[in-house]
Amino acid sequence: MTASDELNAFFNQTVLTFGQKGFSLGNIIVACVLALVLLGFYLIYTSGKAAKARAAREAAALERAREAEAKMAELVASQNELTGRMQTMSEIFSTRQGDMMRAVNERLEGMSGRIGQSISETTKNTQESLTKLQERLAVIDTAQNNIMGLAGQVVELQNILSNKQTRGAFGEGRMQQIVQDGLPHGAYEFQATLSNNSRPDCIIHMPNDTPPLVIDAKFPLESWHRIREAETPEQAKIAAQAFKRDVEVHLKAISEKYFLKGETQDMAFMFVPSESIFAEIHENFESLVQKAHKARVVIVSPSLLMLSIQVMQSVLKDVRMREQAHLIQREIVTLIEDVGRLDDRVRKLDNHFRQAQKDVGDILISTEKVTKRGTKITELEFEEPGTVESEKRPKLKAVE
Repeated sequence: MTASDELNAFFNQTVLTFGQKGFSLGNIIVACVLALVLLGFYLIYTSGKAAKARAAREAAALERAREAEAKMAELVASQNELTGRMQTMSEIFSTRQGDMMRAVNERLEGMSGRIGQSISETTKNTQESLTKLQERLAVIDTAQNNIMGLAGQVVELQNILSNKQTRGAFGEGRMQQIVQDGLPHGAYEFQATLSNNSRPDCIIHMPNDTPPLVIDAKFPLESWHRIREAETPEQAKIAAQAFKRDVEVHLKAISEKYFLKGETQDMAFMFVPSESIFAEIHENFESLVQKAHKARVVIVSPSLLMLSIQVMQSVLKDVRMREQAHLIQREIVTLIEDVGRLDDRVRKLDNHFRQAQKDVGDILISTEKVTKRGTKITELEFEEPGTVESEKRPKLKAVE
């Protein structure tokens, strides 16, 4: 048996039985070789496929990298463009911001100037207003002081009017003050005695030797004061009746005592020292006004008495002017004569001035001739006697 046979027998030896099928070592080796070959081919195929897949993946990755690089380049370009635009916008913004800042500063300066001017004007107006306010406050203080003074005077007046005698003296004093302020001294007389021994408060001398006018100031203020002090309508009514009765009695007394034929006027004034009392009488006591008219007694308030005094003053002034009319005429004639004499003297003075002016003109002519002759003598310019020029020259008079 040869070695090859032994080798074949070795390889043909059944070493594995799978079911009823037996497998020799050769078969197993062949199967293993075939399996290895198939495994190699599979591995080669698998590796080639993996290589292709890897190459494809690498190509895809490379393509993606290229695309990413392109996109990156685009992004870089876009970023560069955006950076340029940002720089341009930054420059524009800087320029705009500078312009805006300048405009804002100019406007702020303008507004500051206007605000400063407005504040100055406001301060000035405020100071003026404060000055005016201080002036008004000073006026108000003065008025308040005057009001306080008037309040004190009113209190004093109330104290005066609370007494019958002081009330009478108050009315008489006020009447005397009005008469003294309106008429010249000598045109009136206080407490004069009449032929029936009555003494009116005042008489006013009338012009042209007419009887004087009587003014009575004894108005029954106490009755009026009781009307004001009445607390109920019944008390006020009773006080009003008493006031009316007292006034009627006073009117009768005036007409009986002060109407003297040929000595006084047939009309007299009854002085009421208050405008409010005068208005109240004419408003609520019409019958008293009518009785006063019938008794030829005129009820006058301070303003009416002042007006009457002014009229009397005008009448007296007119009478005095009429009385002095002949003196005025004589003075006017004398003035006209003086004016005539002044006119004659002015005319004579004018003639003297004209003659003096003529004499001065002649003297100037002579002076001019003397000057010309002196000049010719100085320059030795003489003329022979008998020439035409010497005969034409006028000869000087002895005065010259």
